[in-house]
Amino acid sequence: MAVAFDEMNIPGGDLRPAYQELARWLKETPPEALEYRRQEAELLFRRIGITFAVYGDSESTERLIPFDVIPRIMSAKEWGVLEKGLKQRVRALNMFLRDIYHGRDILRAEIVPDDLIFQNPVFRPEMNGQQVPHDVYVHIAGIDIVRVDAEDFIVLEDNARTPSGVSYMLENREIMMRLFPDLFARHRVAPVERYPDELLAALRSVAPQSASGEPTVALLTPGVYNSAYYEHSFLADKLGIELVEGRDLVVKNNEVFMRTTEGLKRVDVIYRRVDDDFLDPLTFRPDSVLGVPGLMSAYAAGNITLANAVGTGIADDKAIYSYMPDIVKFYLGEEPILKNVPTWRCREPKDLAYVLDNLSELVVKEVHGSGGYGMLIGPAATKATIEAFRDKLKREPEGFIAQPTLALSTCPTCTASGLAPRHVDLRPFVLTGSKSTTIVPGGLTRVALKEGSLVVNSSQGGGTKDTWILDE
Repeated sequence: MAVAFDEMNIPGGDLRPAYQELARWLKETPPEALEYRRQEAELLFRRIGITFAVYGDSESTERLIPFDVIPRIMSAKEWGVLEKGLKQRVRALNMFLRDIYHGRDILRAEIVPDDLIFQNPVFRPEMNGQQVPHDVYVHIAGIDIVRVDAEDFIVLEDNARTPSGVSYMLENREIMMRLFPDLFARHRVAPVERYPDELLAALRSVAPQSASGEPTVALLTPGVYNSAYYEHSFLADKLGIELVEGRDLVVKNNEVFMRTTEGLKRVDVIYRRVDDDFLDPLTFRPDSVLGVPGLMSAYAAGNITLANAVGTGIADDKAIYSYMPDIVKFYLGEEPILKNVPTWRCREPKDLAYVLDNLSELVVKEVHGSGGYGMLIGPAATKATIEAFRDKLKREPEGFIAQPTLALSTCPTCTASGLAPRHVDLRPFVLTGSKSTTIVPGGLTRVALKEGSLVVNSSQGGGTKDTWILDE
């Protein structure tokens, strides 16, 4: 595997400009002072109760995501490129979704194969011909980015359904400001605190035509047993909106109301953190108790905006991901600013043959998988695991894609034996309203805490860091 790009150190001993001030501060700070603040941070996270649940984990249901106190730092120039590329990509995603559920020009042009859409379990025929306000399907996107060199940011995956993690971005910043005011004073760090205001403005801007004056927004959660419930309550609180469960909402005459102590109140926009399948038992799974009966008929009547729209799962499918460079060119007539990871589609016999021959060097992912589950990391896998995957691939090749093992960039990280480089990725959050697309400078940096590990997912033992974009 290639040597990883070091975000702090230039080969030969020099420091990259963005990290020079941090390096000076680290020299002046005794290791025990750093360790003390690291423990302090952990205590604060525990006290605030920032946990997430790991499904199928017998030892504990609630875990603290490990937090690393050394910030990841990027220059304004680097961020500028990333921001432009993210806006371009999300624009193309929204145009693709509109097209798939309306004119289907991209299928007629034979750029994306029909069966990838129509045989896809996350394609929603209910959305065919359905108008969504301002043609915005993906109001909140979490795009996972990795770096492999000084120039290139590469998109690892597009999260277009219900991306999570933004509460950690906001809490990480708050804790860093509280514990490291001296380090902040030496940098001009672009603020992330305005994310809740920008999110609320974006959501209000896409309210249906029939909404009165100030649109009412509510956040729909599956409830306290969901792994991201902490984030749902955190965001509702920050946005100043009601946190509701399915049973708090009722549909009358194709309008959605929430039950309040003063009676029923109309809701115009639902920021939903409930998957399509569970949204409306009359349309999707009849056994769902998380959704709202009749919600889809209110949606079809144009009386409620759902963010993100129903049917966006097609855009975070990993087989569709492999067509993203073509999708950007098709709708925007532009070259993609952000690259894709080279991807073999196992559904194609030629690609499958290559993948089967090189399993020990590749990363193989389920097309509909998420959270780091159900994947093979060839270089780190046992022979038995590789053989088991080989059988799976032969049985249902269309369920998988494969990619080269990327040398994710590294950042300095606190470990038991002092500072050491650890691999990182980045999830910026892209907000699209009726008039504009905004991205707060930064995002959630996830870090693989085990030496040499490339798996940054919190469900697989990764941690997080604060991400500093320097204001010029």
